[in-house]
Amino acid sequence: MPASPSTARAINDRSALELLRRHGPLTAGQLKQLTGLSRPTVAGLVERLQEAGLITVVGEAGAERRGPNARLYGIVADRAQLAALDVRTEGLSVVVADLLGTVLTEKSLPIDGAMGTEPAVEQAVALLEEAAADAGAGRLHSVGIGAPGLIEPATGRLRDTTGLPAWHRRLVDALRERLPAAVVVQNETNLAAVAEQRVGAVQDRDTFVMLWLAHGIGAAVMLDGTLRRGASGGAGEIGFLPVPGAAGVPSASSCDGGFHSLVGAAAVCALAAEHGLGSGHEGDDESAAVATVGAAVHAPGEPRAAAFLDALADRLALGVASVAAILDPGCVLLGGAVGRVGGTVLAERVEQRAAALSPLRTEVRAGALGGTAVLRGALLTAQDMAHDDLFAPGS
Repeated sequence: MPASPSTARAINDRSALELLRRHGPLTAGQLKQLTGLSRPTVAGLVERLQEAGLITVVGEAGAERRGPNARLYGIVADRAQLAALDVRTEGLSVVVADLLGTVLTEKSLPIDGAMGTEPAVEQAVALLEEAAADAGAGRLHSVGIGAPGLIEPATGRLRDTTGLPAWHRRLVDALRERLPAAVVVQNETNLAAVAEQRVGAVQDRDTFVMLWLAHGIGAAVMLDGTLRRGASGGAGEIGFLPVPGAAGVPSASSCDGGFHSLVGAAAVCALAAEHGLGSGHEGDDESAAVATVGAAVHAPGEPRAAAFLDALADRLALGVASVAAILDPGCVLLGGAVGRVGGTVLAERVEQRAAALSPLRTEVRAGALGGTAVLRGALLTAQDMAHDDLFAPGS
């Protein structure tokens, strides 16, 4: 049964908007070529989308051409404002952006772990409100949040996880209660993987696994372009993986005896110390691990640095080989700040060692976005929500 004229128009409009979102400003002629629609049909949808305030003329394709087909049409960026939050154990970062994802303002705030839950939540909400005001956003349309911990698949809520601050979970609820906006929270590692696939190191892959190397260890599983979160939202909790070399085995309440104990930030710092290395960096374990790995990578002629990177690669290869044995993704990305600073120097070492442990060929790459990946993924999620709403047929 053929679609009704109104349904066909809605489908064509949505198709044109998606093309403008993906490619940026286009002429009517380019829209005709990309959609395969007739010239009158394209002219009609351009007129409808302009009247709806969704697109506008943003320039011309070239001085040699004049007339309607030379005009460049683009999505109206200020039709909606978006926000993204990267919630960490010790604080959070916020960005506010327009509908095209252009960042208008960004802020960060450390939060004292000794502070009570409600004061911490109030500080976090105030930071978002301040950022929105600075960006001139009268009303946020969508808010994407990246946080450590598990997300309940049925409710989309953060689970009450031991070891994480209580204000994390309360913040999400508070934002949903107080903002006239769509608010969604996702596991930080999953959001980082989305960002790396859309704008980072694995844009050519629709199947891969990302190991998130930070204070803690996580993994994101992307199969055929779809994130796999697991029955309870716990797919990728690779820190609990029992591996050789760990002191003991993990338990239901602690990953101290698992993969985390070999490649978490504190373990990386301890491994460096065993090789006579130290960053001299004052601060948390993650920052120290990043500084130490970076220094080792940039000291190729230093025997202790090479030995340290070899030992770290041996440990990481255990995780890569385990992932390959279960999922055979063909590609594993070393994400997070440690993965990025390790670069190809560390990634190539890990790939060589994983090849000796598994018959399944697995390419190992370094992430391109580092610690910014979570915020980028949260912003992409907010952008997707806004586009789905504003560009929906009949909206």
